Amino acid sequence: MGNQPLIVLSDDSQRTSGKDAQSMNIQAGKAVAESVRTTLGPKGMDKMLVDSSGSVIVTNDGVTLLTEMEIDHPAADMIVDVAETQESEVGDGTTSAVVVAGELLKRAEELLDQDIHATTVAQGYRQAAQKATETLDDVAIDVDADDKEILQQISATAMTGKGAENARDLLSELVVDAVRTVADDDGIDTDNISVEKVVGGAIENSELVEGVLVNKSRVSDNMPYFVEDANVAVIDGALEVKETEIDAEVNVTDPDQLQQFIEQEEAQLEEMVDQLADVGADAVFVDSGIDDMAQHYLAQEGILAVRRVKNSDAQQIARSTGATPVSSVDDITEDDLGFAGSVSQKEIAGDEHVFVEDVEDAQAVTLILRGGTEHVIDEVDRAIEDAIGVVRTTIEDGKVLAGGGAPEVELSLALRDYADSVGGREQLAVEAFADALEVIPRTLAENAGLDPIDSLVELRSDHDAGETGAGLDAYTGDTVDMEADGVYEPKRVKTQAIDSATEAAVMLLRIDDVIAAGDLAVADDDEGDDMPAGGPGGMGGGMGGMGGGMGGMM
Repeated sequence: MGNQPLIVLSDDSQRTSGKDAQSMNIQAGKAVAESVRTTLGPKGMDKMLVDSSGSVIVTNDGVTLLTEMEIDHPAADMIVDVAETQESEVGDGTTSAVVVAGELLKRAEELLDQDIHATTVAQGYRQAAQKATETLDDVAIDVDADDKEILQQISATAMTGKGAENARDLLSELVVDAVRTVADDDGIDTDNISVEKVVGGAIENSELVEGVLVNKSRVSDNMPYFVEDANVAVIDGALEVKETEIDAEVNVTDPDQLQQFIEQEEAQLEEMVDQLADVGADAVFVDSGIDDMAQHYLAQEGILAVRRVKNSDAQQIARSTGATPVSSVDDITEDDLGFAGSVSQKEIAGDEHVFVEDVEDAQAVTLILRGGTEHVIDEVDRAIEDAIGVVRTTIEDGKVLAGGGAPEVELSLALRDYADSVGGREQLAVEAFADALEVIPRTLAENAGLDPIDSLVELRSDHDAGETGAGLDAYTGDTVDMEADGVYEPKRVKTQAIDSATEAAVMLLRIDDVIAAGDLAVADDDEGDDMPAGGPGGMGGGMGGMGGGMGGMM
Protein backbone atom coordinates (compact mmCIF):
# COMPACT_ATOMS: atom_id res chain seq x y z
CA MET A 1 0.00 0.00 0.00
CA GLY A 2 2.72 2.47 0.99
CA ASN A 3 4.54 2.04 -2.36
CA GLN A 4 1.48 2.72 -4.53
CA PRO A 5 1.37 6.17 -6.21
CA LEU A 6 -1.19 8.64 -4.88
CA ILE A 7 -3.30 10.02 -7.72
CA VAL A 8 -4.76 13.44 -6.94
CA LEU A 9 -5.51 14.66 -10.48
CA SER A 10 -8.34 13.61 -12.79
CA ASP A 11 -7.62 11.30 -15.71
CA ASP A 12 -7.97 14.06 -18.29
CA SER A 13 -5.51 16.37 -16.53
CA GLN A 14 -2.27 17.35 -18.23
CA ARG A 15 0.83 18.14 -16.22
CA THR A 16 4.17 19.46 -17.38
CA SER A 17 6.93 19.80 -14.79
CA GLY A 18 10.48 20.96 -14.34
CA LYS A 19 12.53 21.89 -17.36
CA ASP A 20 9.76 20.83 -19.73
CA ALA A 21 7.41 23.44 -18.20
CA GLN A 22 10.09 26.11 -18.31
CA SER A 23 10.97 25.27 -21.90
CA MET A 24 7.32 25.33 -22.99
CA ASN A 25 6.75 28.77 -21.47
CA ILE A 26 9.98 30.17 -22.88
CA GLN A 27 9.17 28.89 -26.37
CA ALA A 28 5.72 30.52 -26.18
CA GLY A 29 7.22 33.86 -25.13
CA LYS A 30 9.85 33.73 -27.86
CA ALA A 31 7.20 32.90 -30.48
CA VAL A 32 5.21 36.02 -29.57
CA ALA A 33 8.32 38.21 -29.77
CA GLU A 34 9.33 36.76 -33.15
CA SER A 35 5.85 37.40 -34.55
CA VAL A 36 6.26 41.19 -34.20
CA ARG A 37 10.03 41.57 -34.43
CA THR A 38 10.08 42.37 -38.16
CA THR A 39 7.79 45.38 -37.58
CA LEU A 40 10.36 47.25 -35.47
CA GLY A 41 12.00 50.43 -36.66
CA PRO A 42 11.63 52.92 -39.52
CA LYS A 43 12.00 50.13 -42.08
CA GLY A 44 9.83 47.60 -40.25
CA MET A 45 7.35 45.62 -42.32
CA ASP A 46 3.56 45.62 -41.97
CA LYS A 47 1.43 42.57 -41.31
CA MET A 48 -2.04 41.69 -42.50
CA LEU A 49 -4.54 40.21 -40.08
CA VAL A 50 -7.63 38.52 -41.51
CA ASP A 51 -10.31 37.30 -39.11
CA SER A 52 -12.95 34.63 -39.68
CA SER A 53 -15.44 37.17 -41.00
CA GLY A 54 -12.99 38.47 -43.59
CA SER A 55 -12.20 41.79 -41.88
CA VAL A 56 -8.70 42.98 -42.70
CA ILE A 57 -6.25 44.96 -40.56
CA VAL A 58 -2.94 46.09 -42.06
CA THR A 59 -0.56 47.45 -39.42
CA ASN A 60 2.85 47.26 -37.80
CA ASP A 61 1.62 48.48 -34.42
CA GLY A 62 2.75 45.90 -31.87
CA VAL A 63 -0.17 46.01 -29.44
CA THR A 64 -2.73 45.96 -32.26
CA LEU A 65 -1.13 42.87 -33.79
CA LEU A 66 -0.93 40.98 -30.52
CA THR A 67 -4.44 41.77 -29.33
CA GLU A 68 -5.97 40.90 -32.70
CA MET A 69 -4.08 37.60 -33.04
CA GLU A 70 -6.29 35.90 -30.41
CA ILE A 71 -3.40 34.23 -28.59
CA ASP A 72 -4.61 31.48 -26.24
CA HIS A 73 -1.44 30.12 -24.67
CA PRO A 74 -1.27 31.39 -21.04
CA ALA A 75 2.48 32.04 -21.09
CA ALA A 76 2.28 33.82 -24.42
CA ASP A 77 -0.60 35.88 -23.09
CA MET A 78 1.70 37.24 -20.36
CA ILE A 79 3.94 38.68 -23.06
CA VAL A 80 0.88 40.25 -24.69
CA ASP A 81 0.17 41.89 -21.32
CA VAL A 82 3.59 43.56 -21.58
CA ALA A 83 2.50 45.28 -24.80
CA GLU A 84 -0.87 46.30 -23.35
CA THR A 85 0.78 47.76 -20.24
CA GLN A 86 3.25 49.68 -22.38
CA GLU A 87 0.40 51.05 -24.50
CA SER A 88 -1.67 52.20 -21.54
CA GLU A 89 1.26 53.74 -19.64
CA VAL A 90 3.18 55.44 -22.44
CA GLY A 91 1.40 54.91 -25.75
CA ASP A 92 4.48 53.78 -27.72
CA GLY A 93 7.29 51.24 -27.56
CA THR A 94 5.03 48.18 -27.46
CA THR A 95 7.01 46.24 -30.04
CA SER A 96 10.32 47.06 -28.33
CA ALA A 97 8.98 45.87 -24.96
CA VAL A 98 7.82 42.55 -26.40
CA VAL A 99 11.03 41.98 -28.35
CA VAL A 100 13.13 42.64 -25.23
CA ALA A 101 10.96 40.25 -23.19
CA GLY A 102 11.42 37.52 -25.79
CA GLU A 103 15.19 38.06 -25.88
CA LEU A 104 15.41 37.95 -22.07
CA LEU A 105 13.71 34.55 -22.18
CA LYS A 106 16.04 33.37 -24.94
CA ARG A 107 19.16 34.36 -22.96
CA ALA A 108 17.70 32.84 -19.80
CA GLU A 109 17.18 29.55 -21.62
CA GLU A 110 20.90 29.43 -22.39
CA LEU A 111 21.70 29.92 -18.70
CA LEU A 112 19.21 27.24 -17.65
CA ASP A 113 20.94 24.82 -20.04
CA GLN A 114 24.14 25.54 -18.08
CA ASP A 115 22.35 24.34 -14.90
CA ILE A 116 22.02 27.83 -13.44
CA HIS A 117 18.86 27.88 -11.31
CA ALA A 118 15.89 29.91 -12.51
CA THR A 119 15.72 31.91 -9.26
CA THR A 120 19.37 32.91 -9.72
CA VAL A 121 18.60 34.14 -13.23
CA ALA A 122 15.54 36.00 -11.93
CA GLN A 123 17.56 37.73 -9.21
CA GLY A 124 20.25 38.76 -11.69
CA TYR A 125 17.62 40.12 -14.07
CA ARG A 126 16.06 42.21 -11.30
CA GLN A 127 19.42 43.68 -10.35
CA ALA A 128 20.20 44.44 -13.98
CA ALA A 129 16.82 46.14 -14.53
CA GLN A 130 17.37 48.36 -11.50
CA LYS A 131 20.85 49.34 -12.69
CA ALA A 132 19.50 49.99 -16.20
CA THR A 133 16.89 52.38 -14.82
CA GLU A 134 19.56 54.29 -12.89
CA THR A 135 21.73 54.50 -15.99
CA LEU A 136 18.86 55.90 -18.05
CA ASP A 137 18.43 58.65 -15.47
CA ASP A 138 22.09 59.59 -15.98
CA VAL A 139 21.92 59.81 -19.78
CA ALA A 140 18.45 61.38 -20.03
CA ILE A 141 18.11 64.79 -21.67
CA ASP A 142 16.04 67.51 -20.01
CA VAL A 143 13.30 68.99 -22.20
CA ASP A 144 11.23 72.09 -21.58
CA ALA A 145 7.50 71.62 -22.10
CA ASP A 146 7.52 74.84 -24.15
CA ASP A 147 10.14 73.54 -26.60
CA LYS A 148 7.75 72.89 -29.45
CA GLU A 149 10.48 71.83 -31.88
CA ILE A 150 11.68 68.91 -29.76
CA LEU A 151 8.10 67.87 -29.01
CA GLN A 152 7.44 67.71 -32.75
CA GLN A 153 10.60 65.64 -33.26
CA ILE A 154 9.47 63.22 -30.55
CA SER A 155 6.06 62.96 -32.20
CA ALA A 156 7.67 62.37 -35.60
CA THR A 157 9.89 59.63 -34.16
CA ALA A 158 6.82 57.80 -32.85
CA MET A 159 5.23 57.93 -36.32
CA THR A 160 8.33 56.80 -38.21
CA GLY A 161 7.82 53.48 -39.96
CA LYS A 162 4.03 53.73 -39.78
CA GLY A 163 1.48 54.62 -42.44
CA ALA A 164 1.56 58.29 -41.45
CA GLU A 165 5.27 58.73 -42.16
CA ASN A 166 4.83 60.63 -45.43
CA ALA A 167 2.91 63.40 -43.68
CA ARG A 168 4.57 63.14 -40.30
CA ASP A 169 5.76 66.77 -40.25
CA LEU A 170 2.21 68.08 -40.57
CA LEU A 171 0.73 65.45 -38.26
CA SER A 172 3.44 66.03 -35.65
CA GLU A 173 2.64 69.72 -35.57
CA LEU A 174 -1.07 68.96 -35.20
CA VAL A 175 -0.42 66.46 -32.39
CA VAL A 176 1.80 68.85 -30.43
CA ASP A 177 -0.72 71.67 -30.82
CA ALA A 178 -3.51 69.35 -29.68
CA VAL A 179 -1.69 68.10 -26.56
CA ARG A 180 -0.50 71.58 -25.56
CA THR A 181 -4.02 72.94 -26.01
CA VAL A 182 -5.65 70.45 -23.61
CA ALA A 183 -2.83 70.65 -21.02
CA ASP A 184 -3.72 72.42 -17.80
CA ASP A 185 -2.52 72.66 -14.20
CA ASP A 186 -4.10 69.27 -13.39
CA GLY A 187 -2.16 67.47 -16.11
CA ILE A 188 -3.01 66.26 -19.60
CA ASP A 189 -6.20 64.32 -20.20
CA THR A 190 -5.87 62.88 -23.70
CA ASP A 191 -9.57 61.99 -23.63
CA ASN A 192 -10.08 65.66 -24.45
CA ILE A 193 -8.48 65.03 -27.84
CA SER A 194 -11.02 63.53 -30.23
CA VAL A 195 -9.97 61.92 -33.48
CA GLU A 196 -12.47 62.01 -36.34
CA LYS A 197 -11.61 59.71 -39.24
CA VAL A 198 -12.89 60.84 -42.65
CA VAL A 199 -12.39 58.71 -45.76
CA GLY A 200 -11.53 60.88 -48.72
CA GLY A 201 -8.72 63.23 -49.60
CA ALA A 202 -5.06 62.87 -48.72
CA ILE A 203 -3.40 62.56 -45.31
CA GLU A 204 -2.03 66.07 -45.90
CA ASN A 205 -5.62 67.36 -45.72
CA SER A 206 -5.83 66.47 -42.03
CA GLU A 207 -6.49 69.41 -39.72
CA LEU A 208 -6.92 70.38 -36.09
CA VAL A 209 -10.11 71.98 -34.84
CA GLU A 210 -9.69 73.88 -31.59
CA GLY A 211 -13.08 72.88 -30.38
CA VAL A 212 -15.38 69.98 -31.09
CA LEU A 213 -16.52 68.27 -34.26
CA VAL A 214 -19.90 66.52 -34.00
CA ASN A 215 -20.73 63.96 -36.66
CA LYS A 216 -24.32 65.21 -36.92
CA SER A 217 -26.29 67.82 -38.85
CA ARG A 218 -28.74 70.41 -37.66
CA VAL A 219 -32.26 69.00 -37.18
CA SER A 220 -34.04 71.38 -39.56
CA ASP A 221 -33.07 72.88 -42.90
CA ASN A 222 -34.71 76.11 -41.78
CA MET A 223 -32.07 76.60 -39.09
CA PRO A 224 -28.97 78.70 -39.81
CA TYR A 225 -25.86 76.99 -41.17
CA PHE A 226 -23.57 79.35 -39.31
CA VAL A 227 -23.86 81.14 -35.97
CA GLU A 228 -21.19 83.66 -35.00
CA ASP A 229 -20.37 84.50 -31.35
CA ALA A 230 -22.70 81.71 -30.26
CA ASN A 231 -24.01 81.12 -26.76
CA VAL A 232 -24.06 77.33 -26.45
CA ALA A 233 -26.50 75.26 -24.40
CA VAL A 234 -25.96 71.57 -23.62
CA ILE A 235 -29.14 69.70 -22.67
CA ASP A 236 -28.79 66.35 -20.90
CA GLY A 237 -32.30 65.29 -21.81
CA ALA A 238 -34.90 65.89 -24.54
CA LEU A 239 -36.86 68.76 -26.02
CA GLU A 240 -40.07 66.78 -25.99
CA VAL A 241 -43.25 66.69 -23.97
CA LYS A 242 -42.66 64.52 -20.94
CA GLU A 243 -44.55 61.26 -20.85
CA THR A 244 -46.30 60.09 -17.70
CA GLU A 245 -44.43 57.57 -15.59
CA ILE A 246 -47.50 55.31 -15.41
CA ASP A 247 -49.73 54.06 -18.18
CA ALA A 248 -52.82 56.23 -18.42
CA GLU A 249 -55.88 56.16 -20.63
CA VAL A 250 -57.82 59.27 -21.58
CA ASN A 251 -61.24 59.07 -23.21
CA VAL A 252 -61.88 61.86 -25.69
CA THR A 253 -65.52 62.42 -26.56
CA ASP A 254 -65.20 65.68 -28.42
CA PRO A 255 -62.82 66.77 -31.23
CA ASP A 256 -62.32 70.02 -29.37
CA GLN A 257 -60.85 68.09 -26.45
CA LEU A 258 -58.31 66.45 -28.79
CA GLN A 259 -57.43 69.83 -30.19
CA GLN A 260 -56.95 71.08 -26.64
CA PHE A 261 -54.45 68.30 -25.94
CA ILE A 262 -52.53 69.12 -29.11
CA GLU A 263 -52.46 72.82 -28.37
CA GLN A 264 -51.35 72.18 -24.80
CA GLU A 265 -48.42 70.05 -26.01
CA GLU A 266 -47.48 72.73 -28.54
CA ALA A 267 -47.64 75.37 -25.81
CA GLN A 268 -45.30 73.35 -23.60
CA LEU A 269 -42.82 72.95 -26.45
CA GLU A 270 -43.05 76.64 -27.33
CA GLU A 271 -42.42 77.49 -23.68
CA MET A 272 -39.25 75.35 -23.70
CA VAL A 273 -37.94 77.12 -26.79
CA ASP A 274 -38.90 80.53 -25.38
CA GLN A 275 -36.89 79.71 -22.27
CA LEU A 276 -33.83 78.95 -24.41
CA ALA A 277 -34.35 82.13 -26.41
CA ASP A 278 -34.84 84.24 -23.29
CA VAL A 279 -31.48 83.17 -21.78
CA GLY A 280 -29.82 83.95 -25.14
CA ALA A 281 -28.98 80.47 -26.49
CA ASP A 282 -27.85 80.50 -30.14
CA ALA A 283 -26.87 76.82 -30.47
CA VAL A 284 -28.37 73.87 -28.60
CA PHE A 285 -26.94 70.36 -28.31
CA VAL A 286 -29.36 67.73 -27.01
CA ASP A 287 -28.43 64.16 -26.14
CA SER A 288 -31.96 62.85 -26.80
CA GLY A 289 -34.74 63.73 -29.24
CA ILE A 290 -36.20 67.07 -30.34
CA ASP A 291 -39.91 67.14 -31.12
CA ASP A 292 -40.86 68.22 -34.66
CA MET A 293 -42.85 71.16 -33.32
CA ALA A 294 -39.91 72.18 -31.11
CA GLN A 295 -37.72 72.10 -34.21
CA HIS A 296 -40.14 74.51 -35.88
CA TYR A 297 -40.04 76.95 -32.96
CA LEU A 298 -36.24 76.72 -32.72
CA ALA A 299 -35.92 77.53 -36.41
CA GLN A 300 -38.21 80.53 -35.95
CA GLU A 301 -35.93 81.82 -33.20
CA GLY A 302 -32.85 81.31 -35.41
CA ILE A 303 -31.36 78.73 -33.04
CA LEU A 304 -29.14 75.98 -34.48
CA ALA A 305 -30.01 72.67 -32.79
CA VAL A 306 -28.45 69.21 -32.91
CA ARG A 307 -30.08 66.13 -31.41
CA ARG A 308 -28.88 62.70 -30.21
CA VAL A 309 -25.38 63.99 -29.53
CA LYS A 310 -23.07 61.32 -28.10
CA ASN A 311 -22.34 61.68 -24.41
CA SER A 312 -18.61 62.01 -25.08
CA ASP A 313 -19.24 64.79 -27.61
CA ALA A 314 -21.58 66.59 -25.21
CA GLN A 315 -18.95 66.47 -22.47
CA GLN A 316 -16.31 67.85 -24.81
CA ILE A 317 -18.60 70.65 -25.97
CA ALA A 318 -19.23 71.54 -22.32
CA ARG A 319 -15.49 71.50 -21.48
CA SER A 320 -14.53 73.40 -24.59
CA THR A 321 -17.15 76.17 -24.41
CA GLY A 322 -17.55 76.34 -20.64
CA ALA A 323 -21.22 75.34 -20.80
CA THR A 324 -22.91 73.54 -17.90
CA PRO A 325 -25.10 70.61 -18.99
CA VAL A 326 -28.63 70.86 -17.65
CA SER A 327 -31.18 68.06 -17.43
CA SER A 328 -34.23 70.30 -17.85
CA VAL A 329 -34.74 73.38 -20.00
CA ASP A 330 -36.84 74.87 -17.21
CA ASP A 331 -33.73 75.15 -15.04
CA ILE A 332 -31.39 76.73 -17.59
CA THR A 333 -29.92 80.17 -16.88
CA GLU A 334 -27.49 82.47 -18.65
CA ASP A 335 -24.70 81.16 -16.41
CA ASP A 336 -25.21 77.66 -17.86
CA LEU A 337 -24.38 78.79 -21.38
CA GLY A 338 -20.98 78.38 -22.94
CA PHE A 339 -19.40 80.45 -25.69
CA ALA A 340 -17.95 79.65 -29.10
CA GLY A 341 -16.74 82.05 -31.74
CA SER A 342 -18.63 80.04 -34.33
CA VAL A 343 -20.95 77.05 -34.60
CA SER A 344 -21.41 75.91 -38.17
CA GLN A 345 -22.44 72.98 -40.31
CA LYS A 346 -19.90 71.94 -42.93
CA GLU A 347 -19.56 69.09 -45.36
CA ILE A 348 -16.53 66.79 -45.23
CA ALA A 349 -16.21 64.08 -47.88
CA GLY A 350 -19.98 64.10 -48.45
CA ASP A 351 -20.98 63.93 -44.76
CA GLU A 352 -22.39 66.80 -42.75
CA HIS A 353 -20.66 67.78 -39.49
CA VAL A 354 -21.26 70.50 -36.95
CA PHE A 355 -18.14 72.43 -35.91
CA VAL A 356 -17.89 74.21 -32.57
CA GLU A 357 -14.83 76.41 -33.05
CA ASP A 358 -12.96 79.51 -31.87
CA VAL A 359 -13.46 78.71 -28.22
CA GLU A 360 -11.56 80.69 -25.62
CA ASP A 361 -8.98 78.60 -23.70
CA ALA A 362 -10.10 75.44 -25.51
CA GLN A 363 -10.08 72.40 -23.23
CA ALA A 364 -11.11 70.00 -25.98
CA VAL A 365 -9.86 69.67 -29.55
CA THR A 366 -10.61 67.46 -32.53
CA LEU A 367 -8.13 66.01 -35.00
CA ILE A 368 -9.68 65.40 -38.40
CA LEU A 369 -7.75 62.62 -40.14
CA ARG A 370 -8.10 62.24 -43.90
CA GLY A 371 -6.98 59.39 -46.10
CA GLY A 372 -7.76 57.61 -49.33
CA THR A 373 -9.02 54.35 -47.80
CA GLU A 374 -10.34 53.13 -44.48
CA HIS A 375 -7.26 50.96 -43.92
CA VAL A 376 -4.95 53.94 -44.45
CA ILE A 377 -6.88 56.10 -42.00
CA ASP A 378 -6.97 53.34 -39.38
CA GLU A 379 -3.19 53.01 -39.51
CA VAL A 380 -2.74 56.79 -39.36
CA ASP A 381 -5.06 56.81 -36.35
CA ARG A 382 -2.86 54.25 -34.58
CA ALA A 383 0.23 56.34 -35.36
CA ILE A 384 -1.47 59.47 -34.03
CA GLU A 385 -2.44 57.64 -30.84
CA ASP A 386 1.21 56.68 -30.26
CA ALA A 387 2.37 60.24 -30.99
CA ILE A 388 -0.15 61.75 -28.58
CA GLY A 389 1.05 59.35 -25.89
CA VAL A 390 4.74 60.21 -26.24
CA VAL A 391 4.15 63.98 -26.39
CA ARG A 392 2.00 63.80 -23.26
CA THR A 393 4.63 61.70 -21.48
CA THR A 394 7.42 64.08 -22.47
CA ILE A 395 5.55 67.13 -21.20
CA GLU A 396 4.75 65.37 -17.92
CA ASP A 397 8.26 63.99 -17.28
CA GLY A 398 10.52 66.47 -19.06
CA LYS A 399 13.03 63.70 -19.85
CA VAL A 400 13.93 62.19 -23.22
CA LEU A 401 16.55 59.85 -24.67
CA ALA A 402 18.23 59.65 -28.06
CA GLY A 403 16.64 57.03 -30.32
CA GLY A 404 18.01 54.66 -32.93
CA GLY A 405 19.10 52.00 -30.43
CA ALA A 406 21.43 54.41 -28.61
CA PRO A 407 19.99 53.84 -25.10
CA GLU A 408 20.17 50.06 -25.43
CA VAL A 409 23.84 50.08 -26.47
CA GLU A 410 24.70 52.49 -23.65
CA LEU A 411 22.85 50.29 -21.15
CA SER A 412 24.54 47.16 -22.46
CA LEU A 413 28.00 48.64 -21.90
CA ALA A 414 27.06 49.96 -18.45
CA LEU A 415 25.62 46.58 -17.38
CA ARG A 416 28.73 44.70 -18.49
CA ASP A 417 30.82 47.00 -16.29
CA TYR A 418 28.31 46.56 -13.46
CA ALA A 419 28.39 42.76 -13.81
CA ASP A 420 32.00 42.71 -12.61
CA SER A 421 30.82 44.02 -9.23
CA VAL A 422 28.03 41.44 -8.88
CA GLY A 423 29.06 38.34 -6.97
CA GLY A 424 27.98 34.77 -7.64
CA ARG A 425 26.16 33.35 -10.61
CA GLU A 426 23.91 36.41 -10.79
CA GLN A 427 26.80 38.01 -12.67
CA LEU A 428 26.06 35.75 -15.62
CA ALA A 429 22.41 36.81 -15.57
CA VAL A 430 23.39 40.49 -15.59
CA GLU A 431 25.63 39.88 -18.58
CA ALA A 432 22.80 37.98 -20.29
CA PHE A 433 20.52 40.97 -19.64
CA ALA A 434 23.10 43.25 -21.26
CA ASP A 435 23.26 40.98 -24.31
CA ALA A 436 19.45 40.87 -24.49
CA LEU A 437 19.12 44.65 -24.70
CA GLU A 438 21.25 44.71 -27.83
CA VAL A 439 18.39 42.94 -29.64
CA ILE A 440 16.91 46.39 -30.37
CA PRO A 441 19.79 47.86 -32.43
CA ARG A 442 20.42 44.42 -33.95
CA THR A 443 16.79 44.17 -35.06
CA LEU A 444 16.83 47.74 -36.40
CA ALA A 445 19.81 46.77 -38.57
CA GLU A 446 18.26 43.50 -39.75
CA ASN A 447 14.96 45.14 -40.68
CA ALA A 448 16.86 47.80 -42.64
CA GLY A 449 18.77 45.15 -44.60
CA LEU A 450 22.08 45.96 -42.89
CA ASP A 451 24.68 43.67 -41.36
CA PRO A 452 23.74 43.54 -37.64
CA ILE A 453 27.24 42.54 -36.52
CA ASP A 454 28.96 45.42 -38.29
CA SER A 455 26.33 47.85 -37.01
CA LEU A 456 26.68 46.65 -33.41
CA VAL A 457 30.47 46.76 -33.50
CA GLU A 458 30.40 50.36 -34.76
CA LEU A 459 27.79 51.40 -32.19
CA ARG A 460 29.78 49.84 -29.33
CA SER A 461 32.91 51.60 -30.51
CA ASP A 462 31.20 55.00 -30.57
CA HIS A 463 29.68 54.49 -27.12
CA ASP A 464 33.01 53.32 -25.72
CA ALA A 465 34.37 56.64 -26.95
CA GLY A 466 31.75 58.47 -24.88
CA GLU A 467 29.19 59.23 -27.61
CA THR A 468 26.09 58.35 -25.61
CA GLY A 469 23.72 59.59 -28.33
CA ALA A 470 25.18 57.45 -31.13
CA GLY A 471 22.44 55.44 -32.84
CA LEU A 472 21.81 53.61 -36.08
CA ASP A 473 20.49 55.51 -39.09
CA ALA A 474 18.37 52.84 -40.75
CA TYR A 475 18.32 54.72 -44.05
CA THR A 476 22.07 55.16 -44.56
CA GLY A 477 23.42 52.38 -42.33
CA ASP A 478 25.72 54.84 -40.56
CA THR A 479 25.97 55.49 -36.85
CA VAL A 480 25.05 59.11 -36.22
CA ASP A 481 24.35 61.43 -33.30
CA MET A 482 20.62 60.91 -32.80
CA GLU A 483 20.34 64.05 -30.69
CA ALA A 484 21.72 66.14 -33.54
CA ASP A 485 19.36 64.39 -35.97
CA GLY A 486 16.37 65.13 -33.73
CA VAL A 487 15.47 61.48 -33.06
CA TYR A 488 14.13 61.31 -29.50
CA GLU A 489 12.04 59.03 -27.33
CA PRO A 490 10.57 59.75 -23.88
CA LYS A 491 12.62 58.22 -21.08
CA ARG A 492 9.48 56.55 -19.73
CA VAL A 493 9.15 54.52 -22.95
CA LYS A 494 12.44 52.76 -22.15
CA THR A 495 12.01 52.45 -18.39
CA GLN A 496 8.50 51.04 -18.75
CA ALA A 497 9.60 48.60 -21.47
CA ILE A 498 12.51 47.33 -19.38
CA ASP A 499 10.45 47.01 -16.20
CA SER A 500 7.52 45.24 -17.88
CA ALA A 501 9.72 42.91 -19.95
CA THR A 502 11.78 41.98 -16.87
CA GLU A 503 8.74 41.28 -14.72
CA ALA A 504 7.14 39.09 -17.39
CA ALA A 505 10.36 37.16 -18.04
CA VAL A 506 10.99 36.60 -14.32
CA MET A 507 7.45 35.38 -13.76
CA LEU A 508 7.68 32.87 -16.59
CA LEU A 509 11.11 31.64 -15.48
CA ARG A 510 9.85 30.90 -11.95
CA ILE A 511 7.10 28.58 -13.18
CA ASP A 512 8.24 24.96 -12.96
CA ASP A 513 4.89 23.16 -12.95
CA VAL A 514 1.93 23.57 -15.29
CA ILE A 515 -1.25 21.65 -14.56
CA ALA A 516 -4.17 21.87 -16.97
CA ALA A 517 -7.54 20.16 -16.77
CA GLY A 518 -11.11 20.67 -17.88
CA ASP A 519 -12.25 21.95 -14.48
CA LEU A 520 -8.92 22.92 -12.94
CA ALA A 521 -6.03 24.82 -14.46
CA VAL A 522 -3.24 26.21 -12.32
CA ALA A 523 0.45 26.79 -12.77
CA ASP A 524 2.55 26.65 -9.60
CA ASP A 525 5.64 28.78 -9.11
CA ASP A 526 8.35 28.22 -6.53
CA GLU A 527 6.52 30.30 -3.96
CA GLY A 528 3.32 28.31 -4.25
CA ASP A 529 1.31 31.10 -5.89
CA ASP A 530 -1.33 29.92 -8.29
CA MET A 531 -1.88 31.27 -11.75
CA PRO A 532 -4.53 30.35 -14.36
CA ALA A 533 -3.11 28.09 -17.03
CA GLY A 534 -6.01 28.10 -19.43
CA GLY A 535 -7.11 24.47 -19.47
CA PRO A 536 -5.94 21.84 -21.95
CA GLY A 537 -6.54 24.13 -24.91
CA GLY A 538 -4.68 26.90 -23.12
CA MET A 539 -1.58 24.77 -22.50
CA GLY A 540 -1.31 22.51 -25.48
CA GLY A 541 -3.88 23.55 -28.04
CA GLY A 542 -3.30 27.20 -27.19
CA MET A 543 0.01 27.29 -29.01
CA GLY A 544 -1.72 25.74 -32.00
CA GLY A 545 -4.32 28.47 -31.74
CA MET A 546 -1.60 31.10 -31.60
CA GLY A 547 0.22 29.53 -34.51
CA GLY A 548 -2.98 29.43 -36.52
CA GLY A 549 -3.54 33.11 -35.75
CA MET A 550 -0.07 33.96 -36.95
CA GLY A 551 -0.49 31.74 -39.97
CA GLY A 552 -3.49 33.76 -40.99
CA MET A 553 -1.46 36.90 -40.46
CA MET A 554 1.75 36.21 -42.33
